[in-house]
Amino acid sequence: MPTVRTTITLEEDTLRLVRELMQREELSFKEAVNRAIRQGLSPAQRRRTFQQRTFSMGFNPAIPYDKALQLADRLEDQELLRKFAAGK
Repeated sequence: MPTVRTTITLEEDTLRLVRELMQREELSFKEAVNRAIRQGLSPAQRRRTFQQRTFSMGFNPAIPYDKALQLADRLEDQELLRKFAAGK
């Protein structure tokens, strides 16, 4: 594959990202820029898809899960009262 020599002007944030990639992957400037362009312009189906990791938290019948926000408010109120009583 032939190479083309060109001049590009990078903005500060982009240059910082390229330098971080260079350091992290021990790449030359040329290799880092080429890798970033390939990854950024590759077809979407070739990119890794995000998968959310989930964990079972169990089920406690004593907790009203349908009223979670009310429970959170109550716990927050108790904590605020505790801090107020402690003079914080």
